[in-house]
Amino acid sequence: MSAPSPESAGLTDTHRAFAETCRRFARERIAPHVVEWEEAGSFPRSLYTEAAEAGILGVSFPEAYGGGGGDLLHSMLSVETLLEGGSSGLVASLGSLGIALPPIMALGTEEQKQRFVPKVLSGEHIAALAITEPGAGSDVAGVKTRAVRDGDHYRLSGAKLFITSGVRADLVTVLARTGEDAHGGLTFFVVERGTPGFSASRALNKTGWWASDTAELSFDDVKVPLDQRLGEEGSGFLAIMQSFQAERLSLAFYGHATAEIVLADAIAYAKERQAFGRPLTGFQVTRHKLAEMATKTRVAKAFNWELARRVAAGEYLVTEVSMAKNFAAQVAQEVCYEAVQIFGGMGYMRETRVERFARDARLLPIGGGTTEIMNEIIAKQLGL
Repeated sequence: MSAPSPESAGLTDTHRAFAETCRRFARERIAPHVVEWEEAGSFPRSLYTEAAEAGILGVSFPEAYGGGGGDLLHSMLSVETLLEGGSSGLVASLGSLGIALPPIMALGTEEQKQRFVPKVLSGEHIAALAITEPGAGSDVAGVKTRAVRDGDHYRLSGAKLFITSGVRADLVTVLARTGEDAHGGLTFFVVERGTPGFSASRALNKTGWWASDTAELSFDDVKVPLDQRLGEEGSGFLAIMQSFQAERLSLAFYGHATAEIVLADAIAYAKERQAFGRPLTGFQVTRHKLAEMATKTRVAKAFNWELARRVAAGEYLVTEVSMAKNFAAQVAQEVCYEAVQIFGGMGYMRETRVERFARDARLLPIGGGTTEIMNEIIAKQLGL
C-alpha cells in the first residue's frame, strides 16, 4: 500500500521511516499468525511489549513519559500500516491506549501521569477507556455510572459495555457521573485491576474484530481514592469531546485503509481468476467495478490525510472529521462488499482477508459515534 505524498499529507522522512517500521511489524509479527489469533479471539500479551520496543506503541506521546514524541500523523500512519497485518480487531486492541491515555494526559496531575502512563507506553500495562454503557453510547450525556464522594475517596457503581481491551486491562479510564447536569456532571477516574468490586464480568462475542478483547465491566461500590480522579469534578465532558475527534479520525483511517487493502486483493485476484477462458479483468463489468472502488478509496484517503494534516497543525474540525468518518466507513463497506463479490465463493471463506475485513468494516459506522450521530453533528454545524 503506497503512502500518501509528502506534499498532500505533510509527511517527513521521520514519518516515512516510522511507516516502514509499522509495515515491517505487520508483515513479520502479525500477518503470519493472524488467522490463528482471529480464530482464538485474542493475541499474545507480549505483542504490546514488542510493539513498544519497536517504537510503535506510544509513538505520539511525550518522551518524558516513555513515548516517541511524535505527532498525530504518526498515529494515523500506525493505523494505516498495521492494518496490513490483516486484523482490525488486533490493531484496535493494541491501540486502545490511544483513547485511554488522553484524558490522563489532558486532566491528570504530573504525579498521575508519571504513575499511570509510562507502564502503558512500555507495554507492561494495558489501558482501556470505559464510556459506553448498556443505556448510553454515542450520547455520553446519558451516562449513569455514578461516583459519590465519601471522604478521601469515591464510591463508584455502574456498568460499562463494549470496552476495547476491557478483559485484560490493568487500568481503565472511567467516565462517571458526579453531578446532575447532563454534561457538566461528568468526571474521569482511573480504576486499577484488582480493586475490590471492579470486574470484567464477561468477554463479548462479536460479528467482526474477533481478535479484539471486548468486555462488559462491572463496578459494584468500588472504592476509588481521591488521587485517582482526573481533574476537577465536572471536567470530563470537555475532555472526551476533544478525545472523540482523534478517535473518529482514526476510525476514518480504518475505513480508507481497509478499502485500500481489499481493493489490492480484489485486483490481484481478478487478474488471476479465469472465467470463460479469460481473467475476470477481461470483463468490462469487473474493470468498471474495480475502477469505481479505486475512485472511492482514493477520495476517502485524500480527504482523511488532508484533515489529519490540519488537525495535527492545531485546527479543531468537528464537522469535517464527522464527515470523514461517515464517508470512509461507507466506502469501506461498499469496497469490501464488491471485493467479496469479485472473489465469489472464496470471498465467503474465512481464510481470505477480504472476508475478514468485510466483517470488520461493519463496525465502522457504529464505533466512536454512529453515522446517525455524526450526521446530527454535521447538521448542527450547518445551522440546521
